[in-house]
Amino acid sequence: MSEVPSTVAGVAERVQAWWARRQWSKGREVPYAVGAYRDSWAAFPALIRQYHPDLNAGIALSQVPPAADVLLLWQCDSGHRFAATPEEQRQRPGRERRRSAWCPECSEQANPKRAIALPMRESIAAPPVAGNAVLRPRRGAARTPICQKTPDVPVGAAFLSPCAPQPASAVEDRVRADLRQRLLLSDGCNAIRIAKPFFHHLEVWPDIVFPELRIAVEYDSIGRHGLEHVGKREAADRRKDRALRTAGWEVVRLRTGKLEPLGPHDFQLAAWNPAALDRLVEVFRGIRGSLLVDSYLR
Repeated sequence: MSEVPSTVAGVAERVQAWWARRQWSKGREVPYAVGAYRDSWAAFPALIRQYHPDLNAGIALSQVPPAADVLLLWQCDSGHRFAATPEEQRQRPGRERRRSAWCPECSEQANPKRAIALPMRESIAAPPVAGNAVLRPRRGAARTPICQKTPDVPVGAAFLSPCAPQPASAVEDRVRADLRQRLLLSDGCNAIRIAKPFFHHLEVWPDIVFPELRIAVEYDSIGRHGLEHVGKREAADRRKDRALRTAGWEVVRLRTGKLEPLGPHDFQLAAWNPAALDRLVEVFRGIRGSLLVDSYLR
């Protein structure tokens, strides 16, 4: 039996890789029997509802040890999908008191973050007094401003934005060019209108935008210093993906190096080549269906 490499310390494995490694280490086809951890999960009925074996290679939740460092896919009652480890899910607050606490997107919608107030000028730092009445600054005067360059288009509409940054890498340009050669899709859009502000904008700028399929593609690498798309940047990526899905779009992230998938359609990429292009088109088919996607093939 060939050797299966162990997990990288501190990085959760995808469920397929984790299951294969356990099969190898235990020397049997089913490392954990169905029901083995039923009692451990019984205290978390919200998680039992959110877990679906068909999203996790057919593995039942009762086959997953609560302490396993494995990245599972979950789907809340509202249909939002997200990736999280058992520990991350079990540590979420609320149990049955607030179902939204078990889904990052529902939780953000239930408790939207307030915009950070800009420092007020010294002249209005203390409210002026007129007689016995205190005159307050008008509501919203000190809130963080939102960029006014976003056009007044419906949420979910794609458009050409002057605020969008230039492509960050040559590989990203190659991915875009190869996809254009394979699929007959319109060009010229680089932004998508969203419902809530994202870093002072009511728009986001995916690396590649396909309005016909309503699919956004992101090419993620760790960068020259190994700090891109990790830590706070990863949290921002998750927020961006939630904003896009709320606007009716789906996101596919091509994750390079040791970057683990963030969403249900992401996959790790060793190198961009014809095989990776074929795989990406298959992901498109899985999202929108072969009938629609194949109608755009060149």
